[in-house]
This record gives sequence, structure tokens and C-alpha cells, in this order.
Amino acid sequence: MTATLLKEASPPPATLADRRRRARRRGRTVALAFVLPALLLLGALVVYPVLFSVGRSFFDASGTRFVGGDNYTEMFRDPATIKAVRNTAIWVVVAPTLLTGLGLVLAVLVEKVRWATAFKLLLFMPMAVSFLAAGIIFRLAYDEDPDKGVLNAAVVSVHDAFTGTSTYPTARARDGQGLTEGADGSYGTTAPTTPGHTVGLGLVGVLPEDLPQGARPAYAAARRTAASDELRGVVYLDFTRGGGGEQGRTDRNESGLPEMTVEALRDGHTVASATTAADGSFRFQGLGPGSYTVRLPASNFAPPYEGVSWLGPALVTPAVIGAYLWIWTGFAMVLIGAGLAALPRDALEAARMDGANEWQIFRRITVPLLAPVLTVVFVTLVINVMKVFDLVYIIAPGPVQEDATVLATQMWLVSFGGGNNQGLGSALGVLLLLLVIPAMVFNVRRFRGSQR
Repeated sequence: MTATLLKEASPPPATLADRRRRARRRGRTVALAFVLPALLLLGALVVYPVLFSVGRSFFDASGTRFVGGDNYTEMFRDPATIKAVRNTAIWVVVAPTLLTGLGLVLAVLVEKVRWATAFKLLLFMPMAVSFLAAGIIFRLAYDEDPDKGVLNAAVVSVHDAFTGTSTYPTARARDGQGLTEGADGSYGTTAPTTPGHTVGLGLVGVLPEDLPQGARPAYAAARRTAASDELRGVVYLDFTRGGGGEQGRTDRNESGLPEMTVEALRDGHTVASATTAADGSFRFQGLGPGSYTVRLPASNFAPPYEGVSWLGPALVTPAVIGAYLWIWTGFAMVLIGAGLAALPRDALEAARMDGANEWQIFRRITVPLLAPVLTVVFVTLVINVMKVFDLVYIIAPGPVQEDATVLATQMWLVSFGGGNNQGLGSALGVLLLLLVIPAMVFNVRRFRGSQR
């Protein structure tokens, strides 16, 4: 009787389904215990700041007065914000397109290079450089001074090789010494002269380094007698080192100015041209009777070519995009190269056997097969360029910062960089988040689709 009662009171044996349910519950508990620290960090570092920024965007600069959607209205009335939106649109269209195209071309070409691994390593190395260091590098490379900026040094060298430079950019005539300055920067004789005379054209302001090494004293040349049908003259430095000498006269120690262009004008038209010799002398032969004016053209005094203003208002955004391309081209090439390596080679070989050339294979087979990879690379870069901040802030100088600003830099400037309006800055952050979310959702769906 007692055994029967004990048997009836004991619980029924656990079934296989019960044991499985308990195992799943224990597994979920253990998984939650491992995931909980990551969820706490995600909530503290991502979810809470996002929610706080959304709420903060509805308050004024002090954060004490609720203003509703005024910050969002002000955001689209501010010219600086409109310019930031425009520049961000330029970044989104230009940078990912160029990077995807460059990455595709380089990935295809690298397959045909003997040292492909070394080439990929060289192109990928900029990814190891921080945006801060890359910004400093390109800030120096874009410097307008050719002695500092490597790009302008190359541009100036090419320009000077084909065009040449003026010999005496700082030279000028003394007041009241027989030369008057024209509206174009040239100098001409005040009083007309006639053939058979010698003209002295004295200049000052010539830097010692601008004086050619082969320059000789002009004293003897200034005292040569001109023939009746020629007009002689000398262009000299009207300055004696150590003092002394007489203004307006060629003294014994005063140097001639060689390689200057001199013109003879009659009735306002150039009738003859000459280049000064080592002692600064020149002469015009075969001139007819009459009065002439001797002129030193403005090309003798033109300032040296300084190159391109890479960081000026017109080119600062393309310049910063160029720095971004230098950093991220290797990333695009490696991802597209991985997709290229996974392509079925039998399709490519079949096309070659059918007589297709390499361009046809690239355009009609390689690119269509790589379309999923290209889309992922493009969308990833779109997300990245929407958040670009470091390069714009470091490379763009202060005076043109507003011309180069994007949404991320504008958000920082409005909130912390002097604006001190965190309500408007939060609204800009929310706008940036709303622009990034569609691209992120698209990328996540692409990844899920590829996993299936």
C-alpha cells in the first residue's frame, strides 16, 4: 500500500521533448549572458546618443526651451548648411563612382602584372595611414608655395619649361629719371629720341639673386657712339653697392641688366625689338629719321608663376576628394579583386575562343558578373563619404573651411567649433543619420541575399 502511494506521488519521467526545451532555455540564457555586455555597450554608445540627439534637436541652444521643429527649419535656411548639403552631394556622387571605377580597372590590370602582390600592397598601404596623418601630408602637398608644395613645384617647373619667366620681377624705375610706367606695367622713355643717340635706362629694386652671374658693368656700353641710322642704349642697375655714384648716370661699378627685352616705338607702334647683352647694351639698326620711344615691356617685370591655388575656394573640394581617393583606392581594388578571382573562368575562356577581344570580355562579361560586388563596394563607400570629417577639417585652410564643409564638419562647427548651438548641431546629426540609414539598409539586404 505504501509503495503504491509513493509511486503515485513521484513525478512522471521527463520526455525527450522536455529535455530539449530545457536545453534550449539554458542555451538562450548562456547566450544572453555572453551578449549582455555587448548589448549594454551598444545601448550606451549608440542607442542612447542617438535618442538623446533626436530629443536635443527639439530644444534651443541652451537646451532649456522646447522649440519644436525650429532647428530643422533653421537648418535649411542657413547658407552654410545648404553649402554643406551641396558639398556632401558632390562627395556622394563623385568619390564612390571614381573609387569603384578605379578599383575595377586596377583589379583587372593587376591580374596581368607579374608582381601583382607587391603592386596590391603598395596601393593598399595608404589604408594603414590615419586620416589625420593623410590630411597633414596632403595639406603640405597642396601648399601654394612651390618651395613647399610638391604639386605646385611640378606645375611651376612644367610651366616655366614651356613659357619661361621674367628675369627681373622686382625691378622698377626711379621717379624723375626719364622713365614713366605704363598702365600695363611697362616702362618707356619720357622724352622721345632719334637715331644716332645712346639712351640710358636705369632701374632699381633688382634682388641680388635675380642678377645673372654673367652680368658685366654697363659703363663702357653707355659711352659707345651710335651710327646715324641706329639707336643704341643700355639698361643698367642704377645702384652702386656700398653707396656713392650718381642717380640717373651709369657709374663705373654699376652692372648692366642682360636678357631684357627692349622695343623701339614710333607713333605708338613697335618697329624694332632687341634683347640686352651681358653689359645691358642694345641697339636698333636701320631706323629711319624721326622720333622714337624706347620701351621695356611688362613681360620683363611680370611676377613669377606661382602655380595653382589647390586649396582656394574653387578647388578645395576636389583637392580633398583627391586625398580621399589616395587612401581608399586600395580598399576598392582588393574587394573587387576578390570578386574577380571568384568569377567562373570557363565563361571568360569561352568568350576568348569565340573571338571576343579583351575590351568586349571586360564590358560584356566581367562587369555584369561583378555587378553584385561593385554594388556593395559603391554603397559601402557612399556610407563612408557621408561621414567624412577628418580630411575636410585638416586639409581645408580656415578661410576656405566654409567652402569645403560637409555635413559632418558643419555639425561639429555648429555644436563645438564656435557656434555653441547644440540644438542645431543635433538636428544636423539627425539629418546625417537619416541620409545614411537607407544606404545601410540596402547593404544589409545585399549581404543577407548573398548569404542565402
